[in-house]
Amino acid sequence: MRGTEFAELAAFAAIAAHRGFAKAAVQLGVTRSTVSQNLRALEERLGVRLMNRTTRSVALTEAGERLLARVRPALAELTLAADQARDVQHQVAGSLRLVIQPPVATFLIGPILARFMSEYPGVRLDVAVVKMPADIISGGFDAGIRFGEQIERDMIALRVMDQPRFLVVGSPDYLARHAAPKTPRDLQHHDCIRNRLPNGTVFGWQFEKNRKAFPVAVSGRLIVDDIDLSVRAAVDGIGLAYLLRDYVDLHIAEGRLVPLLGDWSPRLSGFYLYYSSRRQVSGPLRAFIEFLTAISKTRGLGASNSPGAKVYPNFRLIGSKRRRPHRSRAGKRTKMNASRRPHLQRT
Repeated sequence: MRGTEFAELAAFAAIAAHRGFAKAAVQLGVTRSTVSQNLRALEERLGVRLMNRTTRSVALTEAGERLLARVRPALAELTLAADQARDVQHQVAGSLRLVIQPPVATFLIGPILARFMSEYPGVRLDVAVVKMPADIISGGFDAGIRFGEQIERDMIALRVMDQPRFLVVGSPDYLARHAAPKTPRDLQHHDCIRNRLPNGTVFGWQFEKNRKAFPVAVSGRLIVDDIDLSVRAAVDGIGLAYLLRDYVDLHIAEGRLVPLLGDWSPRLSGFYLYYSSRRQVSGPLRAFIEFLTAISKTRGLGASNSPGAKVYPNFRLIGSKRRRPHRSRAGKRTKMNASRRPHLQRT
């Protein structure tokens, strides 16, 4: 049965039930003229008059009575089937594949994983932790979480972690042997612990002050591709490291590391859950979105900040053609504009 035929039969049954067009239109959520057009189309397609209507009443013809007797149970069965499908959706059963970056795994997903699995026992969760996630569609993932600056076009995004902040840190032992840098340019005289990305690029050190960006070319004897090793090297006094504050907060609080150049630390838009705007949202993904939204509110996470037009290349990681995202209201998708920008939902 084609969609138009179903609409015609639904309109016919609703008019018969309410003995009028106005209430039938309200039930179906369409205009009165649409209901009238559907009935007329059904009669023309069947070649028989189904209802006699006057300005005051609507009455079924003999053919209409016979058709209603067959159609009404069938429509009831279809409605029940749809309701049962929605019930399955509400029970939230199925698989959910996520790809997330290491900071997200450590500071967001890890601490809340047990709670989510407990609240949704029917969900089978498959999580890949990747420094530089590829396209989630080609990778077979339902959604991902990464820096807002790295989100590709044609995505809907929801911020789930606040603005990350990068810091330069050094151990008291290292700073006892070397004068603390006062500006980013002073780093040229220091042994800097650098990080290599999976694509082979060495992660650049970026700074910002008064809305101006200051990239600095640093050097050092140690390059690593593991955050924990970078932190350990900094604590052991090998050199200065440039890391997300979340990774070093405890070491700073306990005196093993000293934050440096705090006034120059760049801030990013935050980490965002993102998923395709071209796919139907599954039950498990919808549950995960609602779960993270609730978590964000308990943490006092404010409204989403769209990543600005100025995006540092080493934070972008997906090429120079990324567009500035467009904001949308929570829970609503907005139409893609001419530049095909990602949609950012507000928390």
